[in-house]
Amino acid sequence: MKEHGYILLLGAFTAFIVVVLTMPSLIKVARMKHLVDEPSELRKLHQRSVPTIGGIIIFAAILFSYALWFPKGDLIDARVEGLRGLYDAMAGAYHDFKYVIAAMVLLFFIGVKDDIVGFSPVKKLVGHMIVGYILVVMAGIRISDMHGIFGIYELPPYISIAFSFFVYVVVVNAMNLIDGVDGLAGGVGLIAALAYGWWLYQAGDIALALLAFVLAGALLGFLIFNLHPARVFMGDSGSLIIGAVLAVLAMKVIDHDTSRLPDNLQLLPTPIFAMSVLAYPLVDTLRVFIVRMVRGTSPFAADRNHIHHRLLALGLGHRWTTVAIYLYVLAIIALSMVTRKWHPNIALMVLATTAFALAMLPFAWPKPGRA
Repeated sequence: MKEHGYILLLGAFTAFIVVVLTMPSLIKVARMKHLVDEPSELRKLHQRSVPTIGGIIIFAAILFSYALWFPKGDLIDARVEGLRGLYDAMAGAYHDFKYVIAAMVLLFFIGVKDDIVGFSPVKKLVGHMIVGYILVVMAGIRISDMHGIFGIYELPPYISIAFSFFVYVVVVNAMNLIDGVDGLAGGVGLIAALAYGWWLYQAGDIALALLAFVLAGALLGFLIFNLHPARVFMGDSGSLIIGAVLAVLAMKVIDHDTSRLPDNLQLLPTPIFAMSVLAYPLVDTLRVFIVRMVRGTSPFAADRNHIHHRLLALGLGHRWTTVAIYLYVLAIIALSMVTRKWHPNIALMVLATTAFALAMLPFAWPKPGRA
């Protein structure tokens, strides 16, 4: 690996170990206090009570590992020259650090309260607006340039802020909505974190790459307990944190300086790469919302109309359903690399068409027992 890459490995390993060593105790306490999800609704797929607060450990692992291994000054950006350049690099990294931590803490409390005693939609919306304000307005983590997608380049400030708020809300809710099969949200989040972390590392951003890798390490540890048959669910306390971190990483990738990337990666438009990494949750959420509105029901009403529900209905089972979706995510990311030399609008059209076609394939396939 390049210089300082060991920090990313140490961060990921630390987060992994924290989850592996502490999750069994959390599962035991959750069962003692009956903080479990009962299979009481038709749309629920598990057959026994399962603790729902695994996100507590995911959050703790990310927070601990990110703070412990956050790079010191000369490791944040070894290519800057002079004290002024070093100061600016450190200031930028710590600026992001404090606001991301603040947003994660607020989301954590929202998620835990929702997992344990419930949280009204209005209060949750207010919480998301506050988190969005912290990240987009206070931290300035937003999309300011579309890099030629649809002929759009630099965005006016008010459009940039509104669009970035929208991206944050969509990504967070998309990750929450796909958390319906053992190992699904954790595995998709793991692949996305590794993809963003790899890209940021190639771009020379050790601080942000570390955030991606500690998330990946925490999710890898979580999957040990969440793969079918799951011993614990992440709950909202986990899915909200994962969605927020991925939203931050996606927006940072889109607006990042690409001059330090290898030549072959500089050809890849950052919005296309960012969207390809999150293609599955975005496509599944959009499809479900459209179907619900066509049927005249609320787009936020829970049902069994997700892609993973259809794959289960086709007889794949939990394990093969998650494997199929993992392969889908990897295929779309790989396709973004293949189309990196194409015109951005053509590449986007090909990626979007492929992503939707693959997502609709299970619904075109007849269920077992039908002609």
